[in-house]
Amino acid sequence: MSVFDEELLDLKGKVLKMGAMVETAIRDSVRSLVERDKELSKAVIGRDHQINSLDVEIDEDSIRLIALRQPKAGDLRFITTAMKITTDLERMGDLAVNIAERALELSEEPLLKPYIDIPRMSQLAQGMTRDALDAFVKRDKRLAMDVIMRDDEVDDLKHEVLKELLFFMVQDPTTASRAMKISFVAQYLERIADHATNISEMVIYLVAGKIIRHMSLTEEQSKRK
Repeated sequence: MSVFDEELLDLKGKVLKMGAMVETAIRDSVRSLVERDKELSKAVIGRDHQINSLDVEIDEDSIRLIALRQPKAGDLRFITTAMKITTDLERMGDLAVNIAERALELSEEPLLKPYIDIPRMSQLAQGMTRDALDAFVKRDKRLAMDVIMRDDEVDDLKHEVLKELLFFMVQDPTTASRAMKISFVAQYLERIADHATNISEMVIYLVAGKIIRHMSLTEEQSKRK
């Protein structure tokens, strides 16, 4: 294996490490909400700097590889894809922090209702993140497309959460503050799923050399036939 190949392998490893850290942050932030665990919320917030540091490190490595190795074609696509993926992962980490912050606030107030759809949204978002990164490692276009298709499930759950919270606020206006904070959590999870979709779109660019951002799923599927 050449030195350059080892450097690319190291870069891939760092992206996967960052992805694992982000997935843990998503899981723990929602768990801290459901279990009303203030210490876990604080832990998620406190670990965010590690994700940010790794994001910077990956960017620096990528820029150095481009400048010194002058990679061609597939290798250049791999490096630029890694940089874009980590941008999405960093934002997902920030959203996990936002969830943890809302969890801290809600832990000081009476429970509005049992959490059902929020954990389901979290599980979907975590699965999408994990599979998007798996698709990146395996250069699996089919798996990347599957992740993109799952985004609608998260959107549907968010709409159900918002509809239920609106009902609570209409029935009892004193619940408005708590309901709004929970609605923010649902929106954060939807945005996390959107970032997992972005990663999957970048995987398709890596594999096929084709940018499908802003292209409808129907258009992409029709071009595959």
